[in-house]
Amino acid sequence: MNEPKWKLETNCVQAGYQPKNGEPRMIPIVQSTTFKYDSSAEMGKLFDLEASGYFYTRLQNPTNDYVAAKIAALEGGSAAMLTSSGQAASFFSVFNLCQAGDHVVASATIYGGTYNLFNVTMRKMGIAFTFVDPDCSDEELEAAFRPNTKAVFGETIANPALVVLDIERFANAAHAHGVPLIIDNTFATPVNCRPIEWGADIVIHSTTKYMDGHDAGVGGCIVDSGKFDWMAHADKYPGLCTPDESYHGITYAERFGKEGAYITKATAQLMRDLGSIPAPMNAFLLNLGLESLHVRMPRHCENAMKVAQFLQNHPQVSWVNYPGLEGNRYYERAKKYMPGGTCGVVSFGVKGGRAAAETFMGHLKLAMIATHVADAHTCVLHPASSTHRQLSDEELIAAGVAPDLIRFSVGIENGEDIIADIAQALDALR
Repeated sequence: MNEPKWKLETNCVQAGYQPKNGEPRMIPIVQSTTFKYDSSAEMGKLFDLEASGYFYTRLQNPTNDYVAAKIAALEGGSAAMLTSSGQAASFFSVFNLCQAGDHVVASATIYGGTYNLFNVTMRKMGIAFTFVDPDCSDEELEAAFRPNTKAVFGETIANPALVVLDIERFANAAHAHGVPLIIDNTFATPVNCRPIEWGADIVIHSTTKYMDGHDAGVGGCIVDSGKFDWMAHADKYPGLCTPDESYHGITYAERFGKEGAYITKATAQLMRDLGSIPAPMNAFLLNLGLESLHVRMPRHCENAMKVAQFLQNHPQVSWVNYPGLEGNRYYERAKKYMPGGTCGVVSFGVKGGRAAAETFMGHLKLAMIATHVADAHTCVLHPASSTHRQLSDEELIAAGVAPDLIRFSVGIENGEDIIADIAQALDALR
């Protein structure tokens, strides 16, 4: 059990796994597909969800569960599960609540891959989505809900638009309609923001980013706050509030309560059938990243602020977007939700548009052109040509991604070296 008195920094190091006498100091890598039992009766109890334990790594693995418990502690949730990627976390978080004929309200400025997952793939599954401007009026937000709406989805800090969501406002709107708010907290991490404290019900992460922090392992995580009362809205959530015949008639919300129903269902049903589990080795690597998360995030934010301030005053730069900058559209909102810092990602445009952006990126020496973002290394990307290339110009604009937008992910190297690299690349545009 985690000590409730522990602060976040301690939980980064200590939470999730407490070795007993003579046990490994580090989280053990249980690199096994299956687990041995003395009798079929004992194993049967596991299959019937009458006992806790492990029988097949496609559903659960001890290494993964230790790390998930740490992330639950960091976010202030009641339960969590790891997934094979952030995309899997996004999919599972919604699909655990929805079926064909259901509807979800989502922020329009979410990550391009998530937008495509919702707008294309999940629509083929019969789940409808309404995308709203995160800064829409209360009337516009209200109009997005339907009788069959089952969830609201948004990002703490949008990738790469860097829109800061008004979490409290979206939570209030969701709860007024009896549905949970799902927040992707990848960019902020629980070091800078804990969305559950602002009303979010479910928090997800692409752990591939800051949590892992070292380009070592792809992964995702879903954290349940344990606060949403599923039985109070039983008509909306039959999957949680009516018997599951594939598990001998268990009703998850009755058997496992608010604190455990959502994650248990996601594990017992979705992992069983879809198997998007991370390898135990990847969970082990993720834990190594988590142990230093509270040390790395302030450095990311410090370096990003220096970079944003430098870019803001450079004649070759046409615009800069960083929520931590005074005068930024989301500065005050960022101070509310993330008073200690936002993230290490800065978006900007250079004079000359797309062609100039390509020239600039081609002259960088320290910053690497890479699809990745939010890790120890400084890297750069032109989203309109890569992660968001499936979007039309109209969809790009709606997603807050200008055609000339450069996503600059500031690492934890020496800040002066990062700025010097940017300066010499901008000089090439003169």
